[in-house]
Amino acid sequence: MNKRPLKVGFLLPTLELQLGGATARWPEMLAIARHVEVAGFDSLWVNDHLLFDLVGERRGQWECWTLLSALAATTTRVELGTLVCCTGFHNPAVLAKQADAVDAISGGRLILGLGAGYHEPEFKGFGLPFDHLVSRFEDAINIIHPLLRTGSVDYAGRFHEAHCELLPRLSPRGGPPIMMGPRPGSARMMRLMARFADYSTRFRLNTVEQLIPDREAMDAICRDAGRDPASLRRTLALFLDLPGHPTDSNGDWAQRVRTFYGPPVQGQSVDHVVDMIRGFADAGIEHIQLGVNPATLAGIDILATVLERLDQG
Repeated sequence: MNKRPLKVGFLLPTLELQLGGATARWPEMLAIARHVEVAGFDSLWVNDHLLFDLVGERRGQWECWTLLSALAATTTRVELGTLVCCTGFHNPAVLAKQADAVDAISGGRLILGLGAGYHEPEFKGFGLPFDHLVSRFEDAINIIHPLLRTGSVDYAGRFHEAHCELLPRLSPRGGPPIMMGPRPGSARMMRLMARFADYSTRFRLNTVEQLIPDREAMDAICRDAGRDPASLRRTLALFLDLPGHPTDSNGDWAQRVRTFYGPPVQGQSVDHVVDMIRGFADAGIEHIQLGVNPATLAGIDILATVLERLDQG
């Protein structure tokens, strides 16, 4: 009997030069996705970025929804999620149609992670406004949520409006669940999460000790909104250097990423990673999304051993 205490997902290497110093093209991306599925992961995750510019060096990124559509058609079991989709890159009503279609193609396996965005160079580089991010997100979620849940929307906000129906409705389950991942301390985004989200996710919280006060704050916001905190399912995005495998030493870029995101968790051994994941499960995390270094087939095989140990209870 499978005794895995929580779901475990894998974040695909969608950034340029992220695959051990190489860029994953479609054949490599498909091979990784299928390897992840065979290894027993519960989910696959895709970032929604356009480029990264860290200390003057730019790197590109796979386009999120094109890749998700292909994965929906070429995988069979794993859930597929956006970690997270930036509403600032998309017309919100069109985004709802895209999510509905991908959920249909996948047979109801999409988790729609949504966020406001934060990395100014990609907004500026692609000619997108980088002002009032939370207000723009609030307009967007007021369009996306009713379209996916009821099939229609009649909304006019400061930055977005939509007066349309979702036709044809394609999702086999009335739309994918919505996940949000506001940064700790972003009270306004947390209030929106309490109102609209089915799942929450957290970034840069690498220990249970960091997680607990954040969870307590979110519980309080849910109660203030008249919502049972237990109805908001909790997930965690964790960036991990794998044990027993060389990490990406791609020039100064790896250090720049660490400076930007904060240092990843150092997986000292398989036992250490297993115990850490179990600790997060004991703290109420139901689904963990692992961004790992190296994000290669060999790295997946290391994590497959972790999954086997988790399944043993």
